[in-house]
Amino acid sequence: MAKPAVSRNTFRGLFAFYAKADHKHDGDYCVLKLFGSAQNIPDPPLQQWSHQADLPGAEAIASTLEPRTREIVNGRKCYDHASDFLHVLLRDLELREH
Repeated sequence: MAKPAVSRNTFRGLFAFYAKADHKHDGDYCVLKLFGSAQNIPDPPLQQWSHQADLPGAEAIASTLEPRTREIVNGRKCYDHASDFLHVLLRDLELREH
């Protein structure tokens, strides 16, 4: 299988950013859980993310990521695994395209 353009460590960086932030929110536990589980995201969703993230541009990616990460950080939403979060992002991007 081809190596994904977005590495697991790069995707983990998203959660590391929020986990390292100097603030306390209800979602801290979930962010740390996603950070740890991001190491085990399968290649196919990472490849799909790499492909779909190139299509709409940076503004569309930011407007997709921001509300989803805000839900986690504020404690309104928690995912069991980082791949679950990635699947939601992929679905959101696919919906934006149509």
